[in-house]
Amino acid sequence: MPINIPNNLPAKAELERENIFVMTEARAISQDIRPLNIAILNLMPEKIATETQLLRLLGNTPLQVDIELIKVGSHTPKTTPQSHLLAFYKPFSEIEHRRFDGLVITGAPIEHMKFENVNYWHEICKIMGWSRINVTSTLHICWGAQAGLYYHYGIDKIPLDKKVFGVFSHRTLGEHNMLLRGFDGVFYAPHSRWSKIDESALKTRSELEVLASSPEVGPHIIATKDGKQIFITGHMEYSANTLKAEYLRDLDKGLNPALPHNYFPGDCPANSPITTWCAHANLLFSNWLNYCVYQATPYNFTGSRQATSLF
Repeated sequence: MPINIPNNLPAKAELERENIFVMTEARAISQDIRPLNIAILNLMPEKIATETQLLRLLGNTPLQVDIELIKVGSHTPKTTPQSHLLAFYKPFSEIEHRRFDGLVITGAPIEHMKFENVNYWHEICKIMGWSRINVTSTLHICWGAQAGLYYHYGIDKIPLDKKVFGVFSHRTLGEHNMLLRGFDGVFYAPHSRWSKIDESALKTRSELEVLASSPEVGPHIIATKDGKQIFITGHMEYSANTLKAEYLRDLDKGLNPALPHNYFPGDCPANSPITTWCAHANLLFSNWLNYCVYQATPYNFTGSRQATSLF
């Protein structure tokens, strides 16, 4: 089934080239089906690239999904054209009266800052507070995961001296959790961050379960036992060349970055990266949409049936 996005969103052409089933708004409204309403709070600087990555995964599902792109009103990104933001994004103030089946909160390159020093932290807190009541399940990614754990549970991030950068192996720990249905015992995922989760504080919260972890980079998939809050510390949505672009960017800035771990074949940047995480990324998003959102959300938000948890 398709993902419903605006006709002229830049991601549309790329998704169609990859045979991802997208649907025009006109065709979508003619179908007698209640689609899932998913909001994406995109905090990444390269918003068009992030949109494409997320829509690629959200579109690989048998469910019809309507997307609403939202932005914080207290920050103006410098790397995305204002015309794009005006055409496709809404400030949170325009959608806070609505309810959504799912919400995705992306990462942001601000890990060196304390949460309270981020100029839009107050607005992020408002959105996360709103999500508790108005969203069936929220998926937090990288900095978004750290921010969510801090806001909801008081678990702070810990700065690192060395950047976690590359593709790392993880073991599944919650084999019977539906979010991991179909996962192998070991899988790979990209990471790019300068901080980590305080694991000792994480263990004090009985509401949370670590579903996948790595001996090298720590917890990767964390979820509440009711499936309403999912925290992903890595970037399973990344495309094949995303880490390469980050590496070359830092190289151009004279930052002397380390090679991404387990990424370039033979550790040679001249070699094209080979993805080792896409299958599990698709599975994670498909499981989230099915078990945490579709199977749990009310058909009618005004109350024709109650939301239930399968976790």
